[in-house]
Amino acid sequence: MRVAGLFAGIGGFERGLAAAGHGTALACEIWEPARAVLAARFPGLAVARDVAALDRLPEDVDLVVGGFPCQDLSQAGTTAGIDGGRSGLVGHVFRLLDARPAPWVVLENVSFMLHLDRGRAMTRLVEAFEARGYHWAYRVVNSLAFLPQRRERVIFVATTTAVDPAGVLFADDAAPPATTTALGTHAHGFYWTEGVRGLGWAADAVPTLKNGSTVGIASPPAVLLPDGRVVTPDIRDAERLQGFPAGWTEPATAAARGSLRWALVGNAVTVPVAEWVGRRLASPGVHDTARDGPLDGRWPRAARSDGRDRRAVAIGAFPVWRDRPPLAAFLSHPGKPLSSRATRGFLGRAGRGTLRFAPGFLDRLRDHLGRMDGAAQGIAAE
Repeated sequence: MRVAGLFAGIGGFERGLAAAGHGTALACEIWEPARAVLAARFPGLAVARDVAALDRLPEDVDLVVGGFPCQDLSQAGTTAGIDGGRSGLVGHVFRLLDARPAPWVVLENVSFMLHLDRGRAMTRLVEAFEARGYHWAYRVVNSLAFLPQRRERVIFVATTTAVDPAGVLFADDAAPPATTTALGTHAHGFYWTEGVRGLGWAADAVPTLKNGSTVGIASPPAVLLPDGRVVTPDIRDAERLQGFPAGWTEPATAAARGSLRWALVGNAVTVPVAEWVGRRLASPGVHDTARDGPLDGRWPRAARSDGRDRRAVAIGAFPVWRDRPPLAAFLSHPGKPLSSRATRGFLGRAGRGTLRFAPGFLDRLRDHLGRMDGAAQGIAAE
């Protein structure tokens, strides 16, 4: 297919679809650091600047894709909803489809959109596509199926063709292996910025990579390694945890401070997820309608419409399970030790909260703090 990539970011959709045999005819991205990455990594690709100023899609486009801005939809963002200043930009997708229809559309966004404002964001999307004659399917997909990052996103596929989009999203289903992990044998990712009401925690993986701050404040997770060290991953490993080659966002340093690379990576579409979708677009499978069930008024984690009826679909978040090394071995670049200040702040919040932690987890954090404080005292003595 010929692809138009809206809200292209650093090209996660575009790179994944290219690996599946599709070609991007046009990308659109407004943020200069991301544009710098696109220019370097997709030489010769036409990149429009502003989706609001884009008049129409190229005539030969078969597929429109976009990880439209999630800041108004995510729990970590403003939760302003689908009409928020950023997430409301998805309306330009429909404006462009009205000007020049495309037979296929694939959108990606945070899974929280299914629940925000009682599901109004998903209702708006579904009704807009149905009004234009599209039948659709969506599914929550976890990047952990492909890489050691726990990251759930809604993948929404719509088409005006005779092909059933359910055959794209629901033909594959896998059961992840049982988790057998311990602090002394596996690495564990967590968010050191939390600790009172919630803890983004993942065994042998990192929790969802976040976009950080647009003013350049990075928000990497921490990783407790089996040897007791606590580090924040190198940006090159963050790129790899999204399926990009190490160094993918280096061109952004010419357009902005290097710390913004975390925001670029956190905003991106996970490359192997896009590749899996692209391969199923090229060769749809068969949806087992025995998975179908009634919608109960809430948006489930997977659903579809054949143009007449909307149905919930009972299917998991793992289309495949791809073998990968343990997280401790996956991380290829030296991480930065979590600072004394960050560690002390996390332990303080954990002490005030009521969260239950894995046995020994907080003890290992206290040991790490002692080593960091001791090292600082040694430097001061010198």
